[in-house]
Amino acid sequence: MSATLAEICAALGGVLHGEPGLSIDRLASLETAEADSLSFVAQARYASQIASTRAGALIVPPALLEPARARGACIETPDAYLYFARLTQWWKARREAAEQADAGPAIHPSALIDPTARLGEGVTVGAFAVIEAGVVVEQGARIGAHCVLERRAQVGARTRLSPRVTLGHDCRIGADGIVHGGVVIGADGFGFALHQGEWIKIEQLGAVRIGDRVEIGANSCIDRGALEDTVLEDGVKLDNLIQIGHNVQVGRNTAMAGCAGVAGSARIGANCTVGGGAVVLGHLTLADGVHISAASVVMRSIHQPGQYSGVFPIDDNRSWEKNAATLRQLHSLRDRIKALEKTS
Repeated sequence: MSATLAEICAALGGVLHGEPGLSIDRLASLETAEADSLSFVAQARYASQIASTRAGALIVPPALLEPARARGACIETPDAYLYFARLTQWWKARREAAEQADAGPAIHPSALIDPTARLGEGVTVGAFAVIEAGVVVEQGARIGAHCVLERRAQVGARTRLSPRVTLGHDCRIGADGIVHGGVVIGADGFGFALHQGEWIKIEQLGAVRIGDRVEIGANSCIDRGALEDTVLEDGVKLDNLIQIGHNVQVGRNTAMAGCAGVAGSARIGANCTVGGGAVVLGHLTLADGVHISAASVVMRSIHQPGQYSGVFPIDDNRSWEKNAATLRQLHSLRDRIKALEKTS
């Protein structure tokens, strides 16, 4: 698959400098690019690579236009990184459209679909998928091989479920979502009552509600609520291997990196980030705009936006850095105190 620079600019905008008919066969990093490649330089610290890269053309911000033009064709845009992100979306959509034109039937013959399920126009269903009674799949959605959509589940328009995704009964995901392989949405939350040394199961009677434009990484789990629903609002992005406990609420455009865990009934605000391996304990609240560093453990509610780090215990980032620096000096401080004690 290829596209000319003129076609790219017609689709995505930007100011083209150089040959409009230059054909681009692939998108590549500065290091691996060849003459048929299009790459990008978003920041001045990478300006030294403009002259050395073998890319056929570059995407650059205005501040780097002069050296980019000196070496050859380029696309000028205010935010080169954002432009490149849009370009990857456009490139993938063209590739998938070409692949779909050569694909077989939209509904694989081996898929098991209940007669009461409703599938919108343009829905595709992969091999051995199971779609149970009362399920609604809206137009343009794609259900991968071996997916299971339990009774009354709902999938929004153009949402893509990769192979082996499970969407539990009564759970729903909005439009334009991406759910990667192995995800389980709507498993029982971890709820038990201890009675005379025995754990008595509390049936989880809620569901999971996921908004539009949500992406969920591979092998992540989002538990259904005990009584109310677990909620992920519009624009949430989850990396791989993330656990979202029952009754958790995650606000709009919050992102979490791999292996993060959120315990039951926690409330995380909008536009937050949670670093890889970080843990948010149950029943806590994080305000909008809170950013948790990787491997931190959130043990108290955070009501002010900002960066927070640490495990001993978590604190605002500035205080944590000071305490961490002091901690590294404890051994020498101990020796100094002992020496002072001997002389007193």
